[in-house]
Amino acid sequence: MSEALDDIRNRRLFWLLQTGGWAAYITISYLSALAHGKGVEYWPVPVGIGTTGFLVTLLLRPVLRRAWGRPPAVFVPIAAACVAFGSTVLGMVYMTLLANRCQECRPVDTLGYIAYTTGHLYVVLSWVGLYVGLKYHRQLQLQTQRALAATAMAHQAQLKMLRYQLNPHFLFNTLNAISTLVLDRDNTVANRMVQGLSAFLRHSLDSDPMQRVTVKQELDALNLYLDIEKMRFAERLGVETKVAPECWNALLPSLLLQPLVENAIKHAIARRLAGGRLTIAAERRGDRLELQVADNGTGPGVVAGLPAGAPGSDGVHTNGDGCGVGLSNTRERLRVLYGDAQSVTVAQGHGDDGGVRVTLSIPFETAGTARA
Repeated sequence: MSEALDDIRNRRLFWLLQTGGWAAYITISYLSALAHGKGVEYWPVPVGIGTTGFLVTLLLRPVLRRAWGRPPAVFVPIAAACVAFGSTVLGMVYMTLLANRCQECRPVDTLGYIAYTTGHLYVVLSWVGLYVGLKYHRQLQLQTQRALAATAMAHQAQLKMLRYQLNPHFLFNTLNAISTLVLDRDNTVANRMVQGLSAFLRHSLDSDPMQRVTVKQELDALNLYLDIEKMRFAERLGVETKVAPECWNALLPSLLLQPLVENAIKHAIARRLAGGRLTIAAERRGDRLELQVADNGTGPGVVAGLPAGAPGSDGVHTNGDGCGVGLSNTRERLRVLYGDAQSVTVAQGHGDDGGVRVTLSIPFETAGTARA
Protein backbone atom coordinates (compact mmCIF):
# COMPACT_ATOMS: atom_id res chain seq x y z
CA MET A 1 0.00 0.00 0.00
CA SER A 2 2.78 2.44 0.90
CA GLU A 3 4.67 1.64 -2.32
CA ALA A 4 1.53 2.42 -4.36
CA LEU A 5 1.19 5.77 -2.58
CA ASP A 6 4.87 6.48 -3.23
CA ASP A 7 4.37 5.77 -6.94
CA ILE A 8 1.42 8.17 -7.07
CA ARG A 9 3.45 10.88 -5.32
CA ASN A 10 6.39 10.31 -7.68
CA ARG A 11 4.17 10.62 -10.75
CA ARG A 12 2.62 13.81 -9.41
CA LEU A 13 6.08 15.22 -8.69
CA PHE A 14 7.29 14.37 -12.20
CA TRP A 15 4.36 16.08 -13.93
CA LEU A 16 4.68 19.08 -11.65
CA LEU A 17 8.39 19.47 -12.44
CA GLN A 18 7.92 18.66 -16.14
CA THR A 19 5.12 21.16 -16.67
CA GLY A 20 6.51 23.83 -14.37
CA GLY A 21 10.06 23.48 -15.71
CA TRP A 22 9.20 23.88 -19.38
CA ALA A 23 6.70 26.66 -18.61
CA ALA A 24 9.49 28.49 -16.79
CA TYR A 25 11.82 27.90 -19.76
CA ILE A 26 9.26 29.41 -22.17
CA THR A 27 8.74 32.43 -19.90
CA ILE A 28 12.45 33.08 -19.37
CA SER A 29 13.26 32.64 -23.10
CA TYR A 30 10.52 35.05 -24.11
CA LEU A 31 11.51 37.69 -21.57
CA SER A 32 15.16 37.35 -22.61
CA ALA A 33 14.18 37.83 -26.25
CA LEU A 34 12.24 40.98 -25.36
CA ALA A 35 15.23 42.26 -23.44
CA HIS A 36 17.39 41.78 -26.55
CA GLY A 37 15.09 43.82 -28.76
CA LYS A 38 12.79 41.15 -30.14
CA GLY A 39 9.20 42.17 -30.70
CA VAL A 40 6.22 40.87 -28.75
CA GLU A 41 5.29 38.85 -31.84
CA TYR A 42 8.39 36.70 -31.18
CA TRP A 43 6.41 34.51 -28.76
CA PRO A 44 5.85 31.54 -31.18
CA VAL A 45 9.57 30.74 -31.09
CA PRO A 46 9.97 30.16 -27.31
CA VAL A 47 6.54 28.54 -27.14
CA GLY A 48 7.41 26.18 -30.00
CA ILE A 49 10.79 25.30 -28.48
CA GLY A 50 9.28 24.79 -25.02
CA THR A 51 6.45 22.62 -26.32
CA THR A 52 8.88 20.53 -28.37
CA GLY A 53 11.15 20.14 -25.35
CA PHE A 54 8.18 19.05 -23.23
CA LEU A 55 7.21 16.33 -25.76
CA VAL A 56 10.76 15.18 -26.56
CA THR A 57 11.72 14.72 -22.93
CA LEU A 58 8.53 12.71 -22.41
CA LEU A 59 9.92 10.35 -25.07
CA LEU A 60 13.32 10.27 -23.35
CA ARG A 61 11.83 9.37 -19.95
CA PRO A 62 10.87 5.72 -20.68
CA VAL A 63 14.25 5.16 -22.38
CA LEU A 64 16.13 6.38 -19.32
CA ARG A 65 13.81 4.47 -17.01
CA ARG A 66 14.45 1.19 -18.83
CA ALA A 67 18.19 1.82 -18.79
CA TRP A 68 18.19 2.70 -15.08
CA GLY A 69 20.02 0.19 -12.94
CA ARG A 70 22.31 -1.02 -15.70
CA PRO A 71 26.11 -0.74 -15.36
CA PRO A 72 27.56 2.74 -16.01
CA ALA A 73 29.24 1.43 -19.17
CA VAL A 74 25.74 0.83 -20.57
CA PHE A 75 23.74 3.62 -18.96
CA VAL A 76 26.10 6.53 -19.74
CA PRO A 77 26.13 5.97 -23.54
CA ILE A 78 22.33 5.64 -23.53
CA ALA A 79 21.99 8.89 -21.55
CA ALA A 80 24.46 10.62 -23.91
CA ALA A 81 22.48 9.43 -26.92
CA CYS A 82 19.29 10.80 -25.34
CA VAL A 83 20.97 14.18 -24.83
CA ALA A 84 22.23 14.24 -28.42
CA PHE A 85 18.84 13.26 -29.83
CA GLY A 86 16.90 15.81 -27.76
CA SER A 87 19.35 18.59 -28.52
CA THR A 88 19.23 17.84 -32.26
CA VAL A 89 15.42 17.88 -32.36
CA LEU A 90 15.22 21.14 -30.42
CA GLY A 91 17.89 22.70 -32.65
CA MET A 92 16.07 21.74 -35.81
CA VAL A 93 12.75 23.09 -34.52
CA TYR A 94 14.43 26.32 -33.41
CA MET A 95 16.11 26.71 -36.79
CA THR A 96 12.80 26.14 -38.62
CA LEU A 97 10.83 28.59 -36.45
CA LEU A 98 13.53 31.22 -36.73
CA ALA A 99 13.86 30.80 -40.53
CA ASN A 100 10.13 31.39 -40.94
CA ARG A 101 10.59 34.78 -39.34
CA CYS A 102 13.97 35.68 -40.79
CA GLN A 103 15.30 34.22 -44.05
CA GLU A 104 18.75 35.64 -43.33
CA CYS A 105 18.88 33.57 -40.13
CA ARG A 106 18.98 30.28 -42.07
CA PRO A 107 22.45 28.67 -41.75
CA VAL A 108 24.60 28.77 -44.90
CA ASP A 109 27.11 26.03 -44.08
CA THR A 110 27.62 22.86 -42.00
CA LEU A 111 29.10 24.76 -39.10
CA GLY A 112 25.95 26.84 -38.90
CA TYR A 113 23.75 23.76 -38.75
CA ILE A 114 25.97 22.28 -36.02
CA ALA A 115 25.69 25.51 -34.04
CA TYR A 116 21.89 25.42 -34.23
CA THR A 117 21.59 21.72 -33.32
CA THR A 118 23.95 22.02 -30.35
CA GLY A 119 22.61 25.34 -29.13
CA HIS A 120 20.09 23.62 -26.88
CA LEU A 121 22.50 20.96 -25.63
CA TYR A 122 22.63 22.55 -22.18
CA VAL A 123 18.81 22.49 -21.87
CA VAL A 124 18.45 18.77 -22.59
CA LEU A 125 21.57 17.96 -20.59
CA SER A 126 20.09 19.82 -17.60
CA TRP A 127 16.82 17.89 -17.93
CA VAL A 128 18.60 14.52 -18.10
CA GLY A 129 20.88 15.46 -15.20
CA LEU A 130 17.92 16.54 -13.07
CA TYR A 131 16.01 13.35 -13.92
CA VAL A 132 18.98 11.12 -13.05
CA GLY A 133 19.68 13.08 -9.86
CA LEU A 134 16.10 12.82 -8.61
CA LYS A 135 15.98 9.14 -9.56
CA TYR A 136 19.19 8.45 -7.66
CA HIS A 137 17.97 10.43 -4.64
CA ARG A 138 14.73 8.45 -4.62
CA GLN A 139 16.67 5.19 -4.81
CA LEU A 140 18.80 6.21 -1.82
CA GLN A 141 15.64 7.07 0.12
CA LEU A 142 14.12 3.66 -0.62
CA GLN A 143 17.32 1.88 0.37
CA THR A 144 17.46 3.85 3.61
CA GLN A 145 13.80 3.11 4.38
CA ARG A 146 14.28 -0.58 3.67
CA ALA A 147 17.40 -0.71 5.82
CA LEU A 148 15.58 1.01 8.68
CA ALA A 149 12.60 -1.31 8.27
CA ALA A 150 14.87 -4.36 8.26
CA THR A 151 16.67 -3.10 11.37
CA ALA A 152 13.37 -2.43 13.13
CA MET A 153 12.07 -5.89 12.21
CA ALA A 154 15.29 -7.47 13.45
CA HIS A 155 15.02 -5.57 16.74
CA GLN A 156 11.37 -6.58 17.12
CA ALA A 157 12.21 -10.22 16.45
CA GLN A 158 15.07 -10.06 18.94
CA LEU A 159 12.90 -8.44 21.59
CA LYS A 160 10.11 -10.94 21.08
CA MET A 161 12.56 -13.81 21.33
CA LEU A 162 14.00 -12.41 24.56
CA ARG A 163 10.59 -11.66 26.07
CA TYR A 164 9.13 -15.05 25.25
CA GLN A 165 11.96 -17.00 26.90
CA LEU A 166 9.87 -18.41 29.72
CA ASN A 167 12.05 -20.39 32.12
CA PRO A 168 11.09 -24.07 31.78
CA HIS A 169 12.15 -24.63 35.39
CA PHE A 170 9.29 -22.41 36.54
CA LEU A 171 6.76 -24.46 34.58
CA PHE A 172 8.35 -27.71 35.71
CA ASN A 173 8.32 -26.73 39.38
CA THR A 174 4.77 -25.37 39.21
CA LEU A 175 3.39 -28.46 37.48
CA ASN A 176 5.29 -30.62 39.95
CA ALA A 177 3.73 -28.73 42.82
CA ILE A 178 0.27 -29.10 41.28
CA SER A 179 0.87 -32.83 40.84
CA THR A 180 1.89 -33.16 44.48
CA LEU A 181 -1.19 -31.26 45.63
CA VAL A 182 -3.42 -33.50 43.52
CA LEU A 183 -1.80 -36.63 44.97
CA ASP A 184 -2.30 -35.20 48.47
CA ARG A 185 -5.92 -34.52 47.53
CA ASP A 186 -5.48 -30.83 48.26
CA ASN A 187 -7.65 -30.00 45.28
CA THR A 188 -8.58 -26.50 46.42
CA VAL A 189 -5.00 -25.25 46.45
CA ALA A 190 -4.19 -27.21 43.29
CA ASN A 191 -7.10 -25.57 41.50
CA ARG A 192 -5.99 -22.11 42.66
CA MET A 193 -2.46 -22.81 41.40
CA VAL A 194 -3.74 -24.00 38.00
CA GLN A 195 -5.87 -20.85 37.69
CA GLY A 196 -2.92 -18.69 38.71
CA LEU A 197 -0.64 -20.41 36.19
CA SER A 198 -3.27 -20.01 33.47
CA ALA A 199 -3.70 -16.31 34.23
CA PHE A 200 0.05 -15.69 34.22
CA LEU A 201 0.63 -17.57 30.94
CA ARG A 202 -2.31 -15.80 29.29
CA HIS A 203 -0.96 -12.41 30.31
CA SER A 204 2.57 -13.35 29.26
CA LEU A 205 1.48 -14.47 25.78
CA ASP A 206 -1.08 -11.70 25.20
CA SER A 207 1.15 -8.78 26.14
CA ASP A 208 3.08 -7.21 23.28
CA PRO A 209 6.84 -7.17 23.95
CA MET A 210 7.15 -4.02 21.82
CA GLN A 211 4.79 -2.09 24.09
CA ARG A 212 5.78 -0.51 27.37
CA VAL A 213 3.63 -0.63 30.48
CA THR A 214 3.42 1.42 33.67
CA VAL A 215 5.07 0.33 36.88
CA LYS A 216 1.62 -0.44 38.28
CA GLN A 217 0.77 -2.70 35.33
CA GLU A 218 4.14 -4.40 35.62
CA LEU A 219 3.64 -5.11 39.32
CA ASP A 220 0.10 -6.36 38.68
CA ALA A 221 1.49 -8.85 36.16
CA LEU A 222 4.33 -9.75 38.51
CA ASN A 223 1.84 -10.49 41.27
CA LEU A 224 0.27 -13.16 39.04
CA TYR A 225 3.61 -14.92 39.08
CA LEU A 226 4.27 -14.28 42.78
CA ASP A 227 0.86 -15.65 43.75
CA ILE A 228 1.91 -18.99 42.28
CA GLU A 229 5.25 -18.92 44.08
CA LYS A 230 3.60 -17.97 47.37
CA MET A 231 1.42 -21.05 47.09
CA ARG A 232 4.53 -23.15 46.58
CA PHE A 233 6.64 -21.63 49.34
CA ALA A 234 3.90 -20.46 51.74
CA GLU A 235 5.52 -18.65 54.72
CA ARG A 236 9.03 -19.25 53.34
CA LEU A 237 8.60 -16.46 50.81
CA GLY A 238 8.17 -12.88 51.92
CA VAL A 239 7.63 -10.10 49.39
CA GLU A 240 7.95 -6.36 50.03
CA THR A 241 7.12 -3.68 47.47
CA LYS A 242 8.46 -0.13 47.70
CA VAL A 243 7.29 2.22 44.97
CA ALA A 244 7.62 6.00 45.12
CA PRO A 245 4.28 7.74 44.37
CA GLU A 246 5.61 9.47 41.25
CA CYS A 247 6.75 6.13 39.78
CA TRP A 248 3.40 4.35 39.48
CA ASN A 249 2.81 5.78 35.99
CA ALA A 250 6.44 5.50 34.82
CA LEU A 251 6.95 3.33 31.74
CA LEU A 252 9.12 0.25 31.36
CA PRO A 253 9.24 -2.81 29.05
CA SER A 254 6.58 -5.38 29.85
CA LEU A 255 7.54 -8.30 32.13
CA LEU A 256 11.00 -6.81 32.65
CA LEU A 257 11.22 -7.73 36.34
CA GLN A 258 9.80 -11.25 36.21
CA PRO A 259 13.04 -13.01 35.11
CA LEU A 260 14.95 -11.25 37.91
CA VAL A 261 12.37 -12.20 40.52
CA GLU A 262 12.31 -15.77 39.27
CA ASN A 263 16.11 -15.92 39.36
CA ALA A 264 16.18 -14.65 42.95
CA ILE A 265 13.49 -17.07 44.16
CA LYS A 266 15.01 -20.10 42.51
CA HIS A 267 18.68 -19.55 43.29
CA ALA A 268 18.52 -17.69 46.58
CA ILE A 269 15.33 -18.14 48.56
CA ALA A 270 14.45 -21.71 47.51
CA ARG A 271 17.86 -22.94 48.69
CA ARG A 272 17.30 -21.79 52.27
CA LEU A 273 15.26 -23.93 54.60
CA ALA A 274 13.98 -20.80 56.27
CA GLY A 275 13.19 -19.19 52.92
CA GLY A 276 13.85 -15.50 52.48
CA ARG A 277 12.61 -12.04 51.71
CA LEU A 278 12.26 -10.43 48.31
CA THR A 279 12.16 -6.65 47.87
CA ILE A 280 10.93 -4.93 44.71
CA ALA A 281 11.46 -1.16 44.58
CA ALA A 282 11.03 1.72 42.14
CA GLU A 283 12.15 5.30 42.60
CA ARG A 284 12.94 8.34 40.53
CA ARG A 285 16.43 9.84 40.48
CA GLY A 286 16.37 12.99 38.36
CA ASP A 287 15.50 11.94 34.82
CA ARG A 288 16.09 8.27 35.60
CA LEU A 289 13.82 5.47 36.78
CA GLU A 290 15.59 3.03 39.06
CA LEU A 291 14.13 -0.41 39.59
CA GLN A 292 15.51 -2.83 42.15
CA VAL A 293 15.04 -6.53 42.82
CA ALA A 294 16.82 -7.64 45.98
CA ASP A 295 16.91 -10.79 48.08
CA ASN A 296 18.48 -11.90 51.36
CA GLY A 297 18.73 -15.50 50.31
CA THR A 298 22.47 -16.10 50.37
CA GLY A 299 24.94 -15.79 53.17
CA PRO A 300 27.07 -12.65 53.41
CA GLY A 301 30.02 -12.62 51.09
CA VAL A 302 28.90 -15.68 49.11
CA VAL A 303 27.19 -14.94 45.79
CA ALA A 304 27.17 -17.78 43.30
CA GLY A 305 30.65 -18.81 44.30
CA LEU A 306 32.14 -15.34 43.89
CA PRO A 307 34.51 -14.20 46.64
CA ALA A 308 33.46 -11.44 48.97
CA GLY A 309 33.74 -8.02 47.36
CA ALA A 310 33.81 -9.38 43.81
CA PRO A 311 31.75 -7.36 41.31
CA GLY A 312 28.41 -8.74 40.22
CA SER A 313 28.01 -10.24 36.76
CA ASP A 314 25.61 -12.18 34.59
CA GLY A 315 26.51 -15.22 36.62
CA VAL A 316 24.83 -14.06 39.82
CA HIS A 317 23.00 -16.96 41.44
CA THR A 318 24.19 -19.37 38.75
CA ASN A 319 26.77 -21.65 40.39
CA GLY A 320 27.70 -22.77 36.89
CA ASP A 321 24.30 -24.23 36.01
CA GLY A 322 23.48 -21.65 33.37
CA CYS A 323 20.80 -19.90 35.37
CA GLY A 324 22.11 -16.43 34.59
CA VAL A 325 19.78 -16.36 31.57
CA GLY A 326 17.30 -14.12 33.42
CA LEU A 327 19.85 -11.39 34.05
CA SER A 328 21.57 -11.63 30.65
CA ASN A 329 18.14 -11.61 29.00
CA THR A 330 17.23 -8.42 30.86
CA ARG A 331 20.53 -6.77 29.94
CA GLU A 332 20.02 -7.58 26.27
CA ARG A 333 16.41 -6.33 26.18
CA LEU A 334 17.42 -3.00 27.72
CA ARG A 335 20.40 -2.69 25.37
CA VAL A 336 18.19 -3.18 22.31
CA LEU A 337 15.50 -0.78 23.57
CA TYR A 338 17.59 2.00 25.11
CA GLY A 339 21.13 1.61 23.79
CA ASP A 340 23.58 3.39 26.08
CA ALA A 341 20.79 5.18 27.98
CA GLN A 342 20.41 2.27 30.41
CA SER A 343 22.45 0.36 32.94
CA VAL A 344 22.24 -2.87 34.93
CA THR A 345 24.26 -3.22 38.12
CA VAL A 346 24.54 -6.15 40.50
CA ALA A 347 25.70 -5.67 44.07
CA GLN A 348 26.23 -8.05 46.97
CA GLY A 349 24.65 -7.38 50.31
CA HIS A 350 21.04 -6.61 51.03
CA GLY A 351 20.21 -5.94 54.63
CA ASP A 352 21.89 -7.73 57.49
CA ASP A 353 21.63 -11.17 55.90
CA GLY A 354 23.63 -10.38 52.78
CA GLY A 355 21.93 -11.29 49.55
CA VAL A 356 22.05 -9.71 46.12
CA ARG A 357 20.59 -6.50 44.73
CA VAL A 358 20.02 -5.96 40.98
CA THR A 359 19.41 -2.33 39.94
CA LEU A 360 18.05 -1.30 36.55
CA SER A 361 18.32 2.31 35.42
CA ILE A 362 16.34 3.58 32.41
CA PRO A 363 15.05 7.00 31.27
CA PHE A 364 12.10 8.20 33.32
CA GLU A 365 9.09 8.46 31.02
CA THR A 366 5.36 8.49 31.58
CA ALA A 367 2.47 7.74 29.25
CA GLY A 368 2.21 11.39 28.20
CA THR A 369 5.93 11.85 27.60
CA ALA A 370 7.31 11.73 24.06
CA ARG A 371 10.23 9.39 23.80
CA ALA A 372 13.49 10.91 22.59
